[in-house]
Amino acid sequence: MRKDGGPANADPFDERLLAEQIRYYEERAPIYEQLYFLQGRYEVEDPAVAAIWRRETATLEVFVQGLDASGAVLELACGNGLWTRFLTPRPATLVAVDSSERMIERNREWVGDPAVRYVLADLFTWDQRERFDLIFAGFFLSHVPPDLWNDFWRKVAGWLAPGGVLAFVDDAWGPDRPRSSDRVPGGPEHAHIRRLDGEEFTIVKRFFGPGELVSAFAQVDLAAEVDTTGEHFLFGTAVRG
Repeated sequence: MRKDGGPANADPFDERLLAEQIRYYEERAPIYEQLYFLQGRYEVEDPAVAAIWRRETATLEVFVQGLDASGAVLELACGNGLWTRFLTPRPATLVAVDSSERMIERNREWVGDPAVRYVLADLFTWDQRERFDLIFAGFFLSHVPPDLWNDFWRKVAGWLAPGGVLAFVDDAWGPDRPRSSDRVPGGPEHAHIRRLDGEEFTIVKRFFGPGELVSAFAQVDLAAEVDTTGEHFLFGTAVRG
């Protein structure tokens, strides 16, 4: 971390993306789960398309509920509780970190478990000394800029207890990605424009295929196993190599 609080290896463009990313999810917090549940502005009229989506989200939920969360658990970018609800109340310790105050407030309301310890922090600059048996990241891998990938995941791997597991779910690569945003004209591939209530935000969004993600984790000595739900998502685990 630099003296000004920014990520050590972030270039100025990525710093702006990350700042906008935090602001975007702060603004999106009240409706974040609508996309996942195909509600409100994200409702899908085609029953066949909706059925595929729901079948694949159900696969993710089965995966998360099947994780061994009986020990000390850390949730990265916990958001509004979409995944926290499946991790609690099993852990001996559950620390949930997010950079959005509104997301954390909604998480508290939805999950309603006083045993969850919430931390408001930017994960790219946050550090701590606890060790965790399970670290979970839901839809967060895709928001890590390429230049920060190695340093960030090395830091996270250092938070794993011996035998600990990093688990994750995220969007999968596809030939029609991105669907809900546009790439920044003239910008790097990971810079995307998201629109919300008439306002534009630039954020980091990367799409991995399973093999790509295995290779990306191998760069930081994490041995990953990655699967897909079919069209929309990927999920898996990684352990120290």
